[in-house]
Amino acid sequence: MSFWKNQPVHLAAAIIAGGAAGIVSGLVKLGWENVLPPRTEERDATNPPQTLLQQFGVPAKVTHATYHYSGHALPWVSYVIHFGFSTTFAVLYQIIGEKLPWIKKDAGTWFGLAIWIAFHLGIMPAMGTVPSAKDQPEEEHVSEALGHIAWMVTNDLVGAEVYRRLVAEKNK
Repeated sequence: MSFWKNQPVHLAAAIIAGGAAGIVSGLVKLGWENVLPPRTEERDATNPPQTLLQQFGVPAKVTHATYHYSGHALPWVSYVIHFGFSTTFAVLYQIIGEKLPWIKKDAGTWFGLAIWIAFHLGIMPAMGTVPSAKDQPEEEHVSEALGHIAWMVTNDLVGAEVYRRLVAEKNK
């Protein structure tokens, strides 16, 4: 695998592919967290996206706003942050990975772990959004580390296929 790919990046295709991958992978990550919840119910009463917004001065009545579906109150504001994060990193991964193939090593596994380390063990604890890494339960580390791998592998697979199809269509 070379360090730098000399082929041009089809930017529009990479953005569309990353966006599509980010939506699908965001759904995968939500599903993952239903199987292996990263936080206790008490810590999830105000989840990290809600906490982050409140740190920026957004009132709790907004951060905890919900919509109702099938008898469930669902936190739409948290979902906006969740999918915003997912699609942003999926688009960046797709664009950067087209120029730097080593980013996509092992289908994005290492990139996903790097994002988990950076945000869940570094940035968010430093901001006070989540407890320090040593104060997070082991179950949270396991769920988040494996969930970030599943999330990024999904970005890799979906993004690569959508990008390939868009570029092939463009080159017809």
